[in-house]
Amino acid sequence: MNLRNLVLWGVVVVVLIGLYSMMTGGGHAAGSSEITYSQLLSKVDAGEVKAATIRGAAVEVRDQGGKTFTAITPSTQEDLLKRLEGQGADISVKPAGGFTLLGFILNSLPILLLIGVWIFFMRQMQGGARGAMGFGKSKARMLTENKNRVTFEDVAGVDEAKEELTEIVDFLKDPQKFQRLGGKIPKGALMVGPPGTGKTLLGRAVAGEAGVPFFYISGSDFVEMFVGVGASRVRDMFEQAKKNAPCIIFIDEIDAVGRHRGAGLGGGNDEREQTLNQLLVEMDGFDPNEAIIVIASTNRPDVLDPALLRPGRFDRQVVVPNPDINGRERILRVHMRNVPLAADVDVKTIARGTPGFSGADLANLVNEAALMAARKNKRMVTHRDFEDAKDKVMMGAERKSMVMTDAEKKLTAYHEGGHALVALSVPASDPVHKATIIPRGRALGMVMQLPEGDRYSMDYQQMTSRLAIMMAGRVAEELIFGKEKVTSGASSDIQAATGLARNMVTRWGYSDKLGFVSYGDNQEEVFLGHSVSRTQNISEETAKLIDEEVKRLVQAGYDEAKRILTEKLEDLHTLARSLLEYETLSGEEIMNALKGVPPVRDEPEAKRPSGPAVAVPISPRPDPEPVSRTAE
Repeated sequence: MNLRNLVLWGVVVVVLIGLYSMMTGGGHAAGSSEITYSQLLSKVDAGEVKAATIRGAAVEVRDQGGKTFTAITPSTQEDLLKRLEGQGADISVKPAGGFTLLGFILNSLPILLLIGVWIFFMRQMQGGARGAMGFGKSKARMLTENKNRVTFEDVAGVDEAKEELTEIVDFLKDPQKFQRLGGKIPKGALMVGPPGTGKTLLGRAVAGEAGVPFFYISGSDFVEMFVGVGASRVRDMFEQAKKNAPCIIFIDEIDAVGRHRGAGLGGGNDEREQTLNQLLVEMDGFDPNEAIIVIASTNRPDVLDPALLRPGRFDRQVVVPNPDINGRERILRVHMRNVPLAADVDVKTIARGTPGFSGADLANLVNEAALMAARKNKRMVTHRDFEDAKDKVMMGAERKSMVMTDAEKKLTAYHEGGHALVALSVPASDPVHKATIIPRGRALGMVMQLPEGDRYSMDYQQMTSRLAIMMAGRVAEELIFGKEKVTSGASSDIQAATGLARNMVTRWGYSDKLGFVSYGDNQEEVFLGHSVSRTQNISEETAKLIDEEVKRLVQAGYDEAKRILTEKLEDLHTLARSLLEYETLSGEEIMNALKGVPPVRDEPEAKRPSGPAVAVPISPRPDPEPVSRTAE
């Protein structure tokens, strides 16, 4: 669009310059030559002039051969006129200035061009649509109820948040219901939750339910490089809202402008803090806005300025968490409305197998399943497509191009078999969902565990069991291949086990020697407008004791895993052979394999080819779930 404007203005300038040149050159006929006054008199006296045209001081003559000449004469032309009459020349007189309006336009053309160029560049700097002086205009976009309308029926899994916001909708529809008893509706609602939980969607649903104008703006739209622009945009936004009251203003990612004040180098006078000050005044200042409700969203409420969260501004904090199993089921049904489903699709089973998924994650899961079914030219999306999509989202895509040697596959099978076997043997563990030796994402193989229900905390027995499961892969490699053949595949397991043990010691009080004290907890402080993490200072003796306790817990997990695998060594061989043969086993198939029952597959799956190992560096997975074998 900018390139087209440049070309258009360039053409206009060229045409105007050409027109100006042509019009200003109109005093000379095409092909005429300019001569001096003396040469003109000589031609007249010699009888060579046939016709003459006088335009003020300029005289254009045509000789007997048809050639034209132009000369500038003195102000007194009586002598010239007598000579022309004496030679019998045809004399004509025309006005010297031409058309007055055209002359004025031509004389003003350079100034008009300069003004046009200045306006053009100012429009380009301001986005082209807000005029040359649109610095302080608000960028808020107003959505009416008929444009992309969203209601509470389109939002699922956040019932508590919807109940909080329903009161705002009821007030906008019937304010007398609350004012009759002296109640006042909250002026602001702050939606807090992890990314992807539907905060923006909830804001649009409030506008759709209430049927009032809805202004949408992002926190980053306020701040510009020019000082005072953000505050001006805040004022302009609320002025627009007053004209459309009652209405809703939705500020997405308000932490971009609402962070703690007093951390800048400008002594509180920087652009972001001025913008925040103006926002505070507009929300509940000397002249409060009664019919304007401000809804904002953020996933960082800890960095917001306290003045923004006080009653009278954001009176309520509406928590929008990740959905539970029932919420995930309803969200899945919302996203499956336009997806043709096969009869074997069980939404409850899919919801149970996706703990910790946000609404955006579930939408991505449904979309991935639909894409997988489309690639296979299916007419409907089956339960197998959802399982494959879930594995892709949770564990990464299969690395089909990666060829592993037989020795590498055997080592991976025993590594993952050790994880699965210990997971089935420890006293407190989530059920094993799947074990695979197919490389996915950054892992060569992995064991996935899924809880039977939503879990919000872990007890000590679950933590120690988890440590044993993490160390089981390394123990299996040592028992089968010997210490000299142990690989670096357990790097992510060791890292995750160390992190869990350190949290047990320093944060959760599971060490008798250290007691119920938090050590080395990350603290955040605001510096230059940014949150900077620093570690709490602890003494060298305490740090040494922490390391000893962490090592003790990890070693205890290692010893427990070694005890279990030593006692069940034959089961480890059985499970490893099944993984080598089938490559992927579900939790039920693992249990059957230990009982001597082979897996039943509906359709044969192509075995991954073996060959020379491909040197592809794989970094360990950052999260402890699932336990996996990685290559360095």
